[in-house]
Amino acid sequence: MMDFEAARTKMVENQIRTTDVTSHSVLRAFYNVPREAFVPAKAKSLAYIDKDIEVASGRYLMEASPLAKLLQLAAITKDDVVLEIGTGSGYATAVLSLIAGSVVSLEADEVLASQATGTLSSLGYDNVAVVTGELEKGYAAEAPYDLVFVNGAVEEVPAALLEQLRDGGRLIVVVGYGNAAQAKVLVKEQGSISESAYFNASVKPLPGFRKAKEFVF
Repeated sequence: MMDFEAARTKMVENQIRTTDVTSHSVLRAFYNVPREAFVPAKAKSLAYIDKDIEVASGRYLMEASPLAKLLQLAAITKDDVVLEIGTGSGYATAVLSLIAGSVVSLEADEVLASQATGTLSSLGYDNVAVVTGELEKGYAAEAPYDLVFVNGAVEEVPAALLEQLRDGGRLIVVVGYGNAAQAKVLVKEQGSISESAYFNASVKPLPGFRKAKEFVF
């Protein structure tokens, strides 16, 4: 039987701390969330490898290091109401729940949403709600949010997600695909959006965020 607790500690020490993640709240959350509970049964022994893990066709649980770096960049506090775009299996949702005040997690795939809800509930993460809908439209019913966290790479950030930020709120996202993709923070202040790029992050894309092809004569 694999020692998942030892594997989790090794993941934090060797994959996360070594990539300049120093936030105590982020590190503590990664120490406490059982990653093995959020992967398919056949992949449990691989839960702590330093790679993305497929949890459904075309959908992945993000590698721990870039996920931790993005969450540190978000500077989340217990006062924050968070909208997560792309629940997947619910792992990042669980991590967010230990750092933020509450989390609304949006998933387009109803089967994934149902599975994530069951896993999160069974593990006692009671400050999260998984909802279904088109990812690029966000979830206006519970807006505004202090933070929108996009759990995967996108080609462009839809205006709808920015509209759902409260004044002073921020959106954390990886824009672009492959090694040239960049982790960005977009901040809303008095109705205007400012954007800053921080580091390259190669993460798997979320469905539904590609730019519409422009007509060329």
